[in-house]
Amino acid sequence: EGVMTASGDFLTPAAMALPPEGYFEKVDGPYGPLFPKTPANYGFSILAKIIPGREATIRAYGPTIEAAIRNNPTLLAPLKLHYLRWLLFPIGADTYFMYQGIFDTDFDKYTDDAVALFKLVGVDTVFENLEGFPADWKTNSASFVKFVRAHQVSSFMEYAEYPYVSTDEIKKALRLKASLSDALDQLQ
Repeated sequence: EGVMTASGDFLTPAAMALPPEGYFEKVDGPYGPLFPKTPANYGFSILAKIIPGREATIRAYGPTIEAAIRNNPTLLAPLKLHYLRWLLFPIGADTYFMYQGIFDTDFDKYTDDAVALFKLVGVDTVFENLEGFPADWKTNSASFVKFVRAHQVSSFMEYAEYPYVSTDEIKKALRLKASLSDALDQLQ
């Protein structure tokens, strides 16, 4: 079940201010410091410079992923994602890519799971279009994680309207709501 807020109610919004390091106490995981679970759950924001001339290639991933999810809605289910956001924006004369995600697993597990999923499905990652991304990422998960951690920009505040609730809990509640609606419709 979900972690409750200080008030004991996962329906009470919660916010958490984070220190510049992104964690309160340094506890190392397999690839570096573990980032805490916040009211928004686990997540990261990756900011990296794109290889010049690759903006169209990066943008082409959007429709590709949209079609893949339409064809297989559970494709990304192993990642326990709440959401992803991809942004391209200029900084000076360069274009940068930001990958923001919120998910239910810790940072390192998410990254390991993503590499395993990409290999299983036989797809490349949008990260291949970023400067300094390791060519051996498919055979060396640690190199992928090292890149992601080097480009992680920790948030300093996170807020959630429904804090610490997992994707499984949200789906369960929505299934229950649909079942109750169906039952009420049958009574009419």
